Amino acid sequence: MAQQSDSESKTEEPTEKKLCDEHERGNIPISREASLFATSAALLLVTVFLAPNLIRSVTVTLEAVANDPGGRAVHAAPEAILLFTTLAWDMCRPLAPAFAILLAAGLASVFLQSAPRLVFKRIEPDFARISLVNGWRRMFGTQGWTEFVRSVAKLISITAVLWAVLRSQSTAVTGAMLLDPDVIPELILSIATRLLMSVCAITAVLLAADIAWVRARWRKDIRMTKQEIKDELKEAEGDPLRKARLRSLALDRRRKTMIAAVPRATLVIANPTHYAVALRYVREEGGAPIVISKGQDFVALKIREIAEQHSIPIVEDKALARSMYNHVEVDRQIPPEFYKAVAEIIHIIYAKSGRRAYAK
Repeated sequence: MAQQSDSESKTEEPTEKKLCDEHERGNIPISREASLFATSAALLLVTVFLAPNLIRSVTVTLEAVANDPGGRAVHAAPEAILLFTTLAWDMCRPLAPAFAILLAAGLASVFLQSAPRLVFKRIEPDFARISLVNGWRRMFGTQGWTEFVRSVAKLISITAVLWAVLRSQSTAVTGAMLLDPDVIPELILSIATRLLMSVCAITAVLLAADIAWVRARWRKDIRMTKQEIKDELKEAEGDPLRKARLRSLALDRRRKTMIAAVPRATLVIANPTHYAVALRYVREEGGAPIVISKGQDFVALKIREIAEQHSIPIVEDKALARSMYNHVEVDRQIPPEFYKAVAEIIHIIYAKSGRRAYAK
């Protein structure tokens, strides 16, 4: 019941990290029908391209023994062993290319589905694998019955195709009794080729269907719950609450730094309570005026309060204050488009006070 509930809660598609983790653990969708198709295709290649030469080579070897039995006299066990060893080598040597093709096909059926990798977790001892209860569930559970139905369907499909091919060749098989014995091997090879071609065709269809089914079931099995998605995001990007707390602390430090810099300002441009920008301009320091502090709402009021405490001129210019707040960063000189407006304000301030800009 718990497993069913857990499966129902897994409604989210796996993330890229989840897919990579499953591959690292060796949980990869592998189709078992690939080996059957690879073997059938390899046998078809051997039958079409190598079988005639193989048959001739084996026939020559057996004819040599049959035509000259006296030349291979056997009087003791060592001589019999030597005879059989020689015959086996003479017949297996032509079969070596066929064995190589079958081996290559078997390896390709595995490696083409997934890159080879060594996963130690797959070979670690796991007593759950030898549990009778788990084994009973695998055999008679949903997965066991599914595999049984698939195996039966595969057997019926292949049997039906083979029966259809053999039935279509029944006339040729019956007429072989009237043919020259030398023609029979060629006839057998032709029928075997037709059978293997039919098997390859049906196994190709089974392989395509099995790959789609295996991959769909694999993705369903590794689906994630919403909580797992959240946990993965926290692990990848950090805890959102912690990040928000750090951002809040950084913002507080920045506010304190900007407020502490207000006493060094030459003037404050405000709007009138929503925005405030504190500028410092000292001719001897050179360069354009610098924004040493800026703020909005509460911070703007705090900047104005400190400016009043230190007798720093406050100029209310709504458009200029808002524009400078949005376009100029702290500790940066004002851009050229603000030169004229700020210069006029500074000129008026120091004309009224009858003094030049000086450092505080």
